[in-house]
Amino acid sequence: MRGSFAVDNPIPDPAGLRRTYEGGELAETTLPADPLDLFAAWFADAAALAALAEPNAMVLATASAEAVPSVRTVLLKGYGRDGFRFFTNLTSRKGRDLAENPRASLLFPWHSMHRQVIVAGTVEELTRSESAAYFRTRPYGSRLGAWASEHQSAVISGRAELEARWAELARRWPDPAALPDAGPGTGRGDDDAVPLPDFWGGFRVVPETVEFWQGRPNRLHDRLRYRRVPATPPGGGETWKVERLSP
Repeated sequence: MRGSFAVDNPIPDPAGLRRTYEGGELAETTLPADPLDLFAAWFADAAALAALAEPNAMVLATASAEAVPSVRTVLLKGYGRDGFRFFTNLTSRKGRDLAENPRASLLFPWHSMHRQVIVAGTVEELTRSESAAYFRTRPYGSRLGAWASEHQSAVISGRAELEARWAELARRWPDPAALPDAGPGTGRGDDDAVPLPDFWGGFRVVPETVEFWQGRPNRLHDRLRYRRVPATPPGGGETWKVERLSP
Protein backbone atom coordinates (compact mmCIF):
# COMPACT_ATOMS: atom_id res chain seq x y z
CA MET A 1 0.00 0.00 0.00
CA ARG A 2 1.30 3.44 -0.87
CA GLY A 3 1.53 6.29 1.61
CA SER A 4 -1.04 8.98 2.23
CA PHE A 5 -1.97 11.61 -0.35
CA ALA A 6 -0.17 14.26 1.70
CA VAL A 7 3.07 12.28 1.54
CA ASP A 8 2.77 11.32 -2.13
CA ASN A 9 1.68 14.86 -3.10
CA PRO A 10 3.40 17.14 -0.57
CA ILE A 11 2.37 20.77 -0.26
CA PRO A 12 4.55 22.64 -0.69
CA ASP A 13 6.36 20.42 -3.16
CA PRO A 14 10.06 20.22 -2.15
CA ALA A 15 11.05 19.94 -5.83
CA GLY A 16 9.64 23.38 -6.47
CA LEU A 17 11.42 25.18 -3.64
CA ARG A 18 14.29 27.18 -5.09
CA ARG A 19 16.33 30.19 -4.12
CA THR A 20 18.89 32.18 -6.05
CA TYR A 21 22.10 32.93 -4.16
CA GLU A 22 23.34 36.46 -4.71
CA GLY A 23 25.76 38.87 -3.12
CA GLY A 24 28.75 36.76 -2.17
CA GLU A 25 31.88 35.33 -3.69
CA LEU A 26 34.97 33.45 -2.58
CA ALA A 27 38.20 33.91 -4.52
CA GLU A 28 41.59 32.27 -4.05
CA THR A 29 43.33 35.67 -4.16
CA THR A 30 41.57 36.82 -0.98
CA LEU A 31 42.14 33.73 1.15
CA PRO A 32 44.34 33.70 4.26
CA ALA A 33 47.03 31.02 4.50
CA ASP A 34 45.33 29.30 7.45
CA PRO A 35 41.68 28.13 7.26
CA LEU A 36 41.13 29.00 10.92
CA ASP A 37 41.56 32.67 10.06
CA LEU A 38 38.82 32.49 7.43
CA PHE A 39 36.61 30.42 9.75
CA ALA A 40 37.02 33.05 12.48
CA ALA A 41 35.92 35.79 10.07
CA TRP A 42 32.91 33.81 8.83
CA PHE A 43 31.95 32.78 12.36
CA ALA A 44 32.01 36.44 13.45
CA ASP A 45 29.75 37.29 10.50
CA ALA A 46 27.35 34.51 11.51
CA ALA A 47 27.29 35.57 15.17
CA ALA A 48 26.51 39.15 14.19
CA LEU A 49 23.52 38.14 12.04
CA ALA A 50 20.34 38.40 14.11
CA ALA A 51 18.41 36.18 11.69
CA LEU A 52 20.78 33.27 12.25
CA ALA A 53 19.87 31.40 15.44
CA GLU A 54 22.69 29.59 17.24
CA PRO A 55 25.57 30.24 14.82
CA ASN A 56 27.64 27.71 16.79
CA ALA A 57 25.24 24.88 15.91
CA MET A 58 27.01 22.29 13.78
CA VAL A 59 26.03 18.95 12.30
CA LEU A 60 28.32 16.18 13.57
CA ALA A 61 28.67 13.01 11.49
CA THR A 62 30.29 9.90 12.95
CA ALA A 63 30.48 6.21 12.07
CA SER A 64 30.79 3.07 14.14
CA ALA A 65 33.54 0.48 13.79
CA GLU A 66 31.18 -1.32 11.38
CA ALA A 67 30.95 1.87 9.26
CA VAL A 68 27.32 2.52 10.26
CA PRO A 69 26.90 6.32 10.01
CA SER A 70 24.92 8.58 12.33
CA VAL A 71 24.41 12.32 12.44
CA ARG A 72 23.10 14.93 14.87
CA THR A 73 23.39 18.62 15.72
CA VAL A 74 25.70 19.69 18.54
CA LEU A 75 27.10 23.04 19.65
CA LEU A 76 30.62 24.26 19.01
CA LYS A 77 32.14 25.31 22.33
CA GLY A 78 35.57 26.43 21.22
CA TYR A 79 37.99 26.40 18.31
CA GLY A 80 41.59 27.23 17.60
CA ARG A 81 44.67 26.04 15.75
CA ASP A 82 44.32 22.68 17.50
CA GLY A 83 40.76 22.05 16.31
CA PHE A 84 37.03 22.39 17.03
CA ARG A 85 35.71 21.45 20.48
CA PHE A 86 32.35 20.14 21.67
CA PHE A 87 31.07 18.29 24.75
CA THR A 88 28.73 15.37 25.22
CA ASN A 89 27.84 12.20 27.08
CA LEU A 90 30.69 9.78 26.44
CA THR A 91 28.35 6.77 26.47
CA SER A 92 25.99 8.24 23.86
CA ARG A 93 25.93 6.89 20.31
CA LYS A 94 28.34 9.57 19.13
CA GLY A 95 30.58 8.93 22.12
CA ARG A 96 30.67 5.21 21.35
CA ASP A 97 31.25 5.87 17.66
CA LEU A 98 34.21 8.12 18.40
CA ALA A 99 35.70 5.61 20.83
CA GLU A 100 35.58 2.94 18.09
CA ASN A 101 36.34 5.13 15.10
CA PRO A 102 37.93 8.49 16.05
CA ARG A 103 37.11 10.36 12.87
CA ALA A 104 34.30 12.85 12.23
CA SER A 105 32.94 15.52 9.94
CA LEU A 106 31.34 18.82 10.95
CA LEU A 107 28.99 21.00 8.94
CA PHE A 108 28.15 24.61 9.83
CA PRO A 109 24.90 25.30 7.89
CA TRP A 110 24.74 29.09 7.75
CA HIS A 111 21.85 29.11 5.25
CA SER A 112 20.78 32.72 5.70
CA MET A 113 24.32 33.80 4.74
CA HIS A 114 24.41 31.38 1.77
CA ARG A 115 27.48 29.81 3.35
CA GLN A 116 28.59 26.45 4.66
CA VAL A 117 31.79 25.21 6.27
CA ILE A 118 32.65 21.51 6.27
CA VAL A 119 35.42 20.18 8.51
CA ALA A 120 36.76 16.62 8.38
CA GLY A 121 39.49 15.07 10.47
CA THR A 122 40.57 12.95 13.39
CA VAL A 123 39.06 13.24 16.86
CA GLU A 124 40.77 13.46 20.26
CA GLU A 125 39.11 13.25 23.66
CA LEU A 126 39.77 16.30 25.82
CA THR A 127 41.46 15.97 29.20
CA ARG A 128 39.32 15.76 32.33
CA SER A 129 40.61 19.15 33.44
CA GLU A 130 39.51 20.70 30.13
CA SER A 131 36.07 19.13 30.43
CA ALA A 132 35.73 20.15 34.07
CA ALA A 133 36.67 23.75 33.28
CA TYR A 134 33.90 23.96 30.69
CA PHE A 135 31.35 22.03 32.78
CA ARG A 136 31.63 24.62 35.56
CA THR A 137 30.49 27.34 33.13
CA ARG A 138 27.23 25.57 32.25
CA PRO A 139 23.96 26.77 33.82
CA TYR A 140 23.01 24.87 36.98
CA GLY A 141 20.02 23.22 35.28
CA SER A 142 22.12 22.05 32.35
CA ARG A 143 24.66 20.47 34.69
CA LEU A 144 21.86 18.55 36.38
CA GLY A 145 20.54 17.64 32.92
CA ALA A 146 23.86 15.98 32.08
CA TRP A 147 23.46 13.74 35.14
CA ALA A 148 19.76 13.11 34.49
CA SER A 149 20.53 11.84 30.99
CA GLU A 150 23.27 9.49 32.16
CA HIS A 151 22.28 6.86 29.60
CA GLN A 152 21.95 9.20 26.63
CA SER A 153 20.58 7.56 23.45
CA ALA A 154 19.09 4.68 25.48
CA VAL A 155 15.35 3.95 25.39
CA ILE A 156 13.44 5.28 28.43
CA SER A 157 9.88 4.70 29.64
CA GLY A 158 8.76 8.31 29.18
CA ARG A 159 9.50 11.95 29.94
CA ALA A 160 8.26 11.53 33.52
CA GLU A 161 11.23 9.26 34.22
CA LEU A 162 13.64 11.96 33.06
CA GLU A 163 11.96 14.75 35.04
CA ALA A 164 11.82 12.62 38.20
CA ARG A 165 15.54 11.95 37.88
CA TRP A 166 16.24 15.68 37.47
CA ALA A 167 14.16 16.51 40.58
CA GLU A 168 16.02 13.85 42.56
CA LEU A 169 19.35 15.37 41.52
CA ALA A 170 18.15 18.88 42.42
CA ARG A 171 17.46 17.64 45.94
CA ARG A 172 20.90 16.06 46.13
CA TRP A 173 22.68 19.16 44.82
CA PRO A 174 20.52 22.24 45.58
CA ASP A 175 21.19 25.37 43.59
CA PRO A 176 23.14 27.68 45.95
CA ALA A 177 21.74 30.70 44.10
CA ALA A 178 18.24 29.69 45.23
CA LEU A 179 19.11 29.30 48.92
CA PRO A 180 17.84 32.00 51.33
CA ASP A 181 21.33 33.16 52.26
CA ALA A 182 22.59 33.25 48.68
CA GLY A 183 23.74 36.61 47.40
CA PRO A 184 22.88 38.03 43.99
CA GLY A 185 24.31 35.99 41.15
CA THR A 186 23.80 34.86 37.62
CA GLY A 187 21.32 32.11 38.43
CA ARG A 188 23.85 29.40 37.66
CA GLY A 189 24.55 28.65 41.29
CA ASP A 190 27.95 27.80 42.66
CA ASP A 191 30.34 26.56 39.98
CA ASP A 192 31.16 23.40 41.96
CA ALA A 193 27.62 22.66 43.22
CA VAL A 194 27.25 19.87 40.64
CA PRO A 195 30.32 17.70 39.98
CA LEU A 196 31.50 16.63 36.54
CA PRO A 197 30.02 13.20 35.69
CA ASP A 198 32.58 10.52 34.87
CA PHE A 199 30.53 9.68 31.76
CA TRP A 200 30.64 13.22 30.36
CA GLY A 201 33.43 15.05 28.55
CA GLY A 202 34.66 16.79 25.45
CA PHE A 203 36.16 16.06 22.05
CA ARG A 204 38.35 17.97 19.64
CA VAL A 205 38.04 17.52 15.88
CA VAL A 206 41.53 18.06 14.45
CA PRO A 207 40.94 19.21 10.85
CA GLU A 208 42.57 17.52 7.89
CA THR A 209 40.36 19.39 5.43
CA VAL A 210 38.22 22.53 5.79
CA GLU A 211 35.88 23.41 2.93
CA PHE A 212 34.28 26.83 2.56
CA TRP A 213 31.11 26.97 0.44
CA GLN A 214 29.67 30.24 -0.84
CA GLY A 215 26.39 30.22 -2.75
CA ARG A 216 26.54 31.86 -6.19
CA PRO A 217 24.02 32.48 -9.01
CA ASN A 218 23.05 29.68 -11.43
CA ARG A 219 24.32 27.05 -8.97
CA LEU A 220 27.92 27.93 -9.87
CA HIS A 221 28.86 27.97 -6.21
CA ASP A 222 32.34 28.72 -4.90
CA ARG A 223 33.84 25.71 -3.10
CA LEU A 224 37.36 26.17 -1.80
CA ARG A 225 38.92 23.43 0.29
CA TYR A 226 41.99 23.69 2.49
CA ARG A 227 43.86 20.39 2.74
CA ARG A 228 46.54 19.85 5.36
CA VAL A 229 49.88 18.99 3.80
CA PRO A 230 52.36 17.01 5.96
CA ALA A 231 55.61 18.75 6.79
CA THR A 232 58.49 18.16 4.39
CA PRO A 233 60.98 17.22 5.68
CA PRO A 234 59.38 15.58 8.76
CA GLY A 235 59.62 17.85 11.76
CA GLY A 236 59.01 21.02 9.79
CA GLY A 237 55.89 23.11 9.86
CA GLU A 238 52.71 21.82 8.25
CA THR A 239 51.08 23.85 5.51
CA TRP A 240 47.65 24.06 3.88
CA LYS A 241 46.94 23.58 0.18
CA VAL A 242 43.89 25.32 -1.29
CA GLU A 243 41.88 23.47 -3.94
CA ARG A 244 38.83 24.68 -5.86
CA LEU A 245 36.10 22.03 -6.15
CA SER A 246 33.51 21.80 -8.85
CA PRO A 247 30.06 22.77 -7.56
